[in-house]
Amino acid sequence: MRTIALLLLASAALAQTPAFDAKAYVKFDQPTIVLNHVRVIDGTGAPAKPDQMIVIAKGKIQSIGAAGSQIPSGAQVLDLTGESAMPGIVGMHDHLYYPAPGRNVAMYPEHAWSFPRLYLAGGVTTIRTTGSVEPYTDLELKKDIDEGRMPGPKMHVTGPYLEGKGAYTPQMHELADAEDAKRTVDYWISEGVENFKAYMNITRDELRTAAEEAHKHNLKITGHLCSIGFREAAQIGIDDLEHGIVVDSEFAPGKQPDRCPPQKEIRDTLLKLDINGEQIQSMIKDLIARHVAVTSTLPVFEGFVPDRPPLRQANLDAMLPEARQAYLAVRDNMHKNAAQSPWPALFKKEMEFEYAFAKAGGLLLAGLDPTGNGAVVAGYGDQREIELLVEAGFTPLEAIHIATYNGAKYLGELDHIGTLEPGKQADIVVLKGDPSSRISDVENVEVVFKDGIGYDPAKLAKDANGFVGLK
Repeated sequence: MRTIALLLLASAALAQTPAFDAKAYVKFDQPTIVLNHVRVIDGTGAPAKPDQMIVIAKGKIQSIGAAGSQIPSGAQVLDLTGESAMPGIVGMHDHLYYPAPGRNVAMYPEHAWSFPRLYLAGGVTTIRTTGSVEPYTDLELKKDIDEGRMPGPKMHVTGPYLEGKGAYTPQMHELADAEDAKRTVDYWISEGVENFKAYMNITRDELRTAAEEAHKHNLKITGHLCSIGFREAAQIGIDDLEHGIVVDSEFAPGKQPDRCPPQKEIRDTLLKLDINGEQIQSMIKDLIARHVAVTSTLPVFEGFVPDRPPLRQANLDAMLPEARQAYLAVRDNMHKNAAQSPWPALFKKEMEFEYAFAKAGGLLLAGLDPTGNGAVVAGYGDQREIELLVEAGFTPLEAIHIATYNGAKYLGELDHIGTLEPGKQADIVVLKGDPSSRISDVENVEVVFKDGIGYDPAKLAKDANGFVGLK
């Protein structure tokens, strides 16, 4: 009966969601658009500039200057008094899947309908998928978005997980050996993926071979690791490490080569370590010296902290009712067992690590990781990541810089995106309020410009609502 009810619900939702063409979500697409009297937060970390005028034409930012300058003839002028403009968010751990509710086996259905819409609605104009369970689907979605057949962010597609023996979901291929890693990387490069991600049980030989093959093609490899510690991965040649110190296994007592220690052992060890102590600081220096980035995914860890995150109605509205019910039940159970939870302390340690890494000169990236217990939803989670960076100690301007400039820099796209400057692509988020002084205003998205086309976030979100957990 539950299956029949779910199918009926899906059919009803589909009947309410007729818009497949990206044009159906466009709010502004005039040849020349002027954002007048707007506060500009340019993404460089510089102070916000009040009462500015941004001119958009041919998909790019033509000029930025004080309001009152001459307005181009025939331009569509938007009076944005009291509003702010910031660069489109560059989401660096933004999967296109989400955990299935009520599962006995860990399964992650592809969200080809809801997630592209929700990312764009949240102000995310570029994503790196950072691990794929359906790489063919991701590649086709990228094509459809690029050709205007559906709305969504620009996509940097990551290949399937490079996982060793011991994968916890049947959606991951387990590598047989280093030669299998080479074949896998070479094949997916030929199919058009731009990034690779190593996973928890990969061996050193497999990671080394995968990194060498990716680098031959000027591509990068990141990792959510466990069998290999951070410093060892840096020596092997990894370019980025996902999630931060809370997953680093190198300090666990009795760590064996190519073996993932129990997660409790990793976390218990971390709780005893001082982020400002020699062990952690030495590791940070080593990563920076080897030019290894770290991706922050604070929202997925916040979901394990009792009574967090704040219940945001828009986030809940996006969920399939069954997914929402499952998440709220887990949240309620965590509250009941709050006294035994290690996560408040772990979450604080992770924030301290990310702040220390960035302040030491490391390249910190921003993502959301829509997995965990279901608390994290595309778009809304990206906004929450920026808010949590501020909670970790960064200023609002620094947090926005991390979520825009840094991601563009890592992707090699800084000449095109990541900041608001004349000549760059017009990827601009218009927000009600001033997130440079009140970071929660990052949630108040009014219009999202991608390549100079202004999309309606309310319509994008409305058409995605009720699908998260299903598709």
